[in-house]
Amino acid sequence: MRPRAGSRVQRSASACTLVEARGGWCTEREARLPSESREVCVQGLLEREDELDIIQAAVGALRDEHSGDLLIVTGAAGLGKTSLLAAVQAAARSAGLLVLAARGGEREQGTAFHVVRGLLEPLLGPAEDAERRELLGGWHDIVGAAVGVAAGRAAPDPQGVRDGLDWVVTNLAFARGPLVLVVDDAHWADAESLTWLAGFAARVTNSPILVAVAYRPDELPDWADEFRRVGDDNGASLLGLPPLTPEGVDTLVRELYPDGSGTAVEDAFCRDVWAVAGGNPFETVELVGKARNRGIAPVESSWPELRRLAAETTGSGLIARLQQLGSGPLGLARAVAVLGMVTPLQLAGDVAGHGPTEARAALDVLRRERVLTGHQILEFVHPLIATSVYRDIPDEERTALHQRSARALLEAGRSPVVAARHWLEVPPRGDARVVEHLREAARLFMQAGAPEAAQRCLARAVEEPPPVAERARVLFELGCSTLLYDPALTSEHLRAALEQPVIPTHLREQISVRLAQSLAHSDDLARAAAIMRTEASRATDPAVWLKMQLWNFMWGAFDAREEGSRERSVRLAELAERLYTSGDRSIAARYVLGLRAWDATVRGEPVDLALRYSDRALEGELRWAHPEWGFEVPVLVALTYMYGDRRERALELFGQGIAEYEQAGWRGAHLAFGHTVLGFVHYRTGDLADAEGCARWGLELADRVGTGTPVHWYAGATMIAVLNARGKADEARALAARCRLHAPYPNAVVVPDPQTVRGALLLEQGAFAAAEAEMTQAAARLDGHGIHNPGLSGWQRLLVTACARLGDLDRAREVAADQHRRAERYGTLSGIGAARRSCADVEPDPHARVTLLDSAVRMLERVPAPYERACALTELAEALDAGGRDAVTAGRRAEEAAETCSADALVRRARAALSRSADAHHPGSSGGTDRSSSLCASPELTESSAT
Repeated sequence: MRPRAGSRVQRSASACTLVEARGGWCTEREARLPSESREVCVQGLLEREDELDIIQAAVGALRDEHSGDLLIVTGAAGLGKTSLLAAVQAAARSAGLLVLAARGGEREQGTAFHVVRGLLEPLLGPAEDAERRELLGGWHDIVGAAVGVAAGRAAPDPQGVRDGLDWVVTNLAFARGPLVLVVDDAHWADAESLTWLAGFAARVTNSPILVAVAYRPDELPDWADEFRRVGDDNGASLLGLPPLTPEGVDTLVRELYPDGSGTAVEDAFCRDVWAVAGGNPFETVELVGKARNRGIAPVESSWPELRRLAAETTGSGLIARLQQLGSGPLGLARAVAVLGMVTPLQLAGDVAGHGPTEARAALDVLRRERVLTGHQILEFVHPLIATSVYRDIPDEERTALHQRSARALLEAGRSPVVAARHWLEVPPRGDARVVEHLREAARLFMQAGAPEAAQRCLARAVEEPPPVAERARVLFELGCSTLLYDPALTSEHLRAALEQPVIPTHLREQISVRLAQSLAHSDDLARAAAIMRTEASRATDPAVWLKMQLWNFMWGAFDAREEGSRERSVRLAELAERLYTSGDRSIAARYVLGLRAWDATVRGEPVDLALRYSDRALEGELRWAHPEWGFEVPVLVALTYMYGDRRERALELFGQGIAEYEQAGWRGAHLAFGHTVLGFVHYRTGDLADAEGCARWGLELADRVGTGTPVHWYAGATMIAVLNARGKADEARALAARCRLHAPYPNAVVVPDPQTVRGALLLEQGAFAAAEAEMTQAAARLDGHGIHNPGLSGWQRLLVTACARLGDLDRAREVAADQHRRAERYGTLSGIGAARRSCADVEPDPHARVTLLDSAVRMLERVPAPYERACALTELAEALDAGGRDAVTAGRRAEEAAETCSADALVRRARAALSRSADAHHPGSSGGTDRSSSLCASPELTESSAT
């Protein structure tokens, strides 16, 4: 019977760290021990029947039903976690399942994706290139560097690598599995692997994957909260390991003192072993093994000798015993402790300063004393011993060992990534070679999608320090390594780079652009624009001047509190017209034209002008994933088409852009932004259900990036607007509270405007005075920034409604008329149709109101604006009904339109108007249920002459 999901096994019995000698289980680590060092466990793991039942049930369900599970084994050091994971592996291999196993290492925690590589290396290492590409699929170039099989062509963001690893492992499970994924000593896993594992393990229950992970709870790092919670509420089986019972120790001691040893094992001796070792399986095995090897009789009188032996197992007693073995064994043990797990004997001997013969002799001693295991590949018998040995090394000697280790690894042809963790332990000495090694390691970490690991290397390189001529470049590289996750820290590094005495001109330009970008991402757009304005004034090269001008214009355009907005717009228009007339097709020129198209859209200039500049900007490549030019202008060009009633072109550009992000591995803020704005495009021009799907995915991606970031403002505001339009008011309000949709609003221009979205929520709640106040503030802010396009800002429609509900009809009519004037100036049918809805809202003459709404409907039928059309049709049906006229046909059209675009709230309003009109004008009719009636407009409605 399979255990209940989420159950915790917490009993007084536990496993012992034992191996399979006669049919019992053994750990992978202990399986490498020589046969004389393998201790016997009675028929496998002692006192672990329940745990083994859970393991067998999980493996059986995976084999028979392809049903995944998550097993989490926790406990202090030495309690048998590794043995239990070995039981998982043995059961899985017996069932013919694919098993991938790895473990964290105390010394390897700083090496990004160390555990991930350990999991996948057995499959990827021996494979030919074609097979590797098949295993990695379309993610080859994104995760190749992380898994150690290919150098990355560009630096993917960390989320892109995690998503790629999700796909690779899941694909393995379906193609070659079912799959059992085993991770031991997860508390020592590197940050990148542990972060990936936390996200992946929480979702395995729907895949043919069994994840078994073991760790010491008290030694998980503080930042690993996501991993610490991975077993909560997802059906995981949580196996906690307490010490062995006295009965279990009694059984174990008698097995370790087999019949024929010459002396009967006394009960008192077994109790003494239990008391001395505290029921810890590892310490019990070590203690009894040493006692037997030294000829200590298993009798009560051996108590004093047991205590002396226990002191030698770990800690100071172990160190004292090592020191008694001589300088050769002690030096080799220290070298292995510094180098870490799975250390080649030759490498350890080189670091220890031993020749081959001396190293072999030292190893024989350490194997005999149960300190190290292996012949050519060395490891400590238990991580507890490794920890004790490493911590005992004097500081000066430890530094020297790390330095020798780094050099030995590089001389052996190992990657700078492997050597980097040793350089991080060596104090700065002004060695230019160390700087270059650390920079190379940082470059490889960036290609692997591990910017934080790169940042550690570059920060250490700065401390070395680099030669004066290289300091600005190293600081620039350090700033770039933190840009994705800490723009504020990036600004600090880049400002320091600009203060260096030697900066090549081209490098200064790169530093300035990145500094402005980091400030913009920190919501300091005014300073970003100012830096670019300064650099433009310094530039002597026309191409550089144009690039700096572009960035100055762009960060100003995104600054919602920009001073001198009108002047910037005039300068941009003049520059764009010169470039357009000159026929300049450089990338900088086309970006300027694209930015001019957006500025024209924002300011509500004629739409044909905006589209003319957009078309010219796209006469060449505008890459969304360009590492130098950024994604902002290509997105703005796509939005220009959306606002210009060119829906298909906008969707085409967004589809291409999102595909670029995914191919480049940009699956963090960039991909979140792409899906979010695509959702907004659907909201404005398509089905609200599609809009909600895209926006929800964009918000999920933005949540992974972090709240308070620019992309989270976009995602939250878009999702709330869509939910509100669909009639999901409660969910919209809850999300608004979570996203803190209230003042202070961000400095950046956000689409849709968060304050306007909040105003719509307030109107929905009937808080008309609060909505009027918010929209009045929004009007001053947006108009002050030159955002005059009514389709872009949206505050006028909401202010009209708020003022009308508050009884201020004069102001409502004034705002509606202004909205209509602006819409006609911009010239899109969708904008004019929406404006006529506002005018109809405050029109006192019922017949004139119907005429305005009919005009709006006919306009909106000619453009891709189904939600706006559904709103106009619903209001038309309500206006006809309120005027005592037959609204059945209009109501049916409204209901159909609202259903087509998934506007649930509008469906209810349309049905209500239809039902009232049917009751009044067609007694006994079926009202909204009759689909046979014509959906044509009522003949009495007049057609607008507006275009």
